[in-house]
Amino acid sequence: MNMNPFDILKNAQKIQEQMSVFQEKLGAVMVTGSAGGGMVEIDLNGRIEMIAIRIAKEVVNPDEAEMLQDLIIAAFTNAMEKVREAINREMGALTGGLQIPGMSPGFPGSGIS
Repeated sequence: MNMNPFDILKNAQKIQEQMSVFQEKLGAVMVTGSAGGGMVEIDLNGRIEMIAIRIAKEVVNPDEAEMLQDLIIAAFTNAMEKVREAINREMGALTGGLQIPGMSPGFPGSGIS
């Protein structure tokens, strides 16, 4: 089988464009998860970024609810950064350090977009 390297490059560019469009769409996807019969709710977008968290006043001291919500978002964001770093390491090992734009798992930041 004779493969033309220009065809491979053209296909890679097309896939990269499709990945870019797909990632934009992911940003528009919004879901809400809940626990405790709705006492805690978390909104995520399709990129698995936490947009908001709501904790019912019955669960926590109302004076501390906003701070707790901010701390949970910060902890989630920190965990996601660590996931991105781990994925970058694994992708680097898989590709031998070769960075292929648009061919990443779909996580924003840290070279994985």
